[in-house]
Amino acid sequence: MSTTLPAELQISRHDSTLVLTLRDPASRNALSPAIYAAAIAALDDAARDPTLRAIVLTGADGHFSGGGNLNQLAAVRGQPEVQAARVDALHGWIAAMRAHPLPVIAAVEGAAAGAGCSLALACDLLVASTTARFGLAYGRIGASPDGGAVQALMQLLPRQQALEWLWLAQVRSAADLHRAGLVNRLTDPGQALDEALALAASLAHFAPNVIASVKRLSADAAALPLATHLDRERDAFIANINHDNGGEGLAAWREKRAPQFR
Repeated sequence: MSTTLPAELQISRHDSTLVLTLRDPASRNALSPAIYAAAIAALDDAARDPTLRAIVLTGADGHFSGGGNLNQLAAVRGQPEVQAARVDALHGWIAAMRAHPLPVIAAVEGAAAGAGCSLALACDLLVASTTARFGLAYGRIGASPDGGAVQALMQLLPRQQALEWLWLAQVRSAADLHRAGLVNRLTDPGQALDEALALAASLAHFAPNVIASVKRLSADAAALPLATHLDRERDAFIANINHDNGGEGLAAWREKRAPQFR
């Protein structure tokens, strides 16, 4: 079963994975405030569903997302309050993905441009086909990036490489990003979603509380003093080993069987 909301966000389920599909073929799945709101609502619902283990974000008809609608952007020039509200809505979606307890996996075919590229980079894991192209061409329209792209690239790439990409408004291939370590898995054309679902299925074999703990610990690990981070690792370890799943994991190890985490 699947549903398509007026925001052109299709929501479906594949086993224990929630699939969010951007769908607007005429605009290469351009983004809008309605899509941001629908996505945030879907993430909120997913956080309350104990049967889900992962979320996959993808695009329909051979593209991930062409980013923001430039016609709509031109229409609100000179209206900073409207512009700020729209960017804040996008950033609310980015923040919701980063804070979500479930792993979020991007499955990218074709264009991931502008805010679409920012979305892909904000996901926890990234699967891309060899046809995928990642563009941050804000500079070509006299704009600077949004959607957390600058922070993501500064964390993921050497400073010089990140600045070259951002300043020169470059488009980079999935193979380039795979070599740089930004893409986890590179697939044949048309196979990114299937590979992302397989990756999600692999994650589903592990304790969801542990997956969530590692995601929380990784969020600010580089920014914290070592002593503070070590304290957080200690607290997470103790909480998880004393969780029911910790008991199940130890019992499975003793009994030489696969654990059944919940």
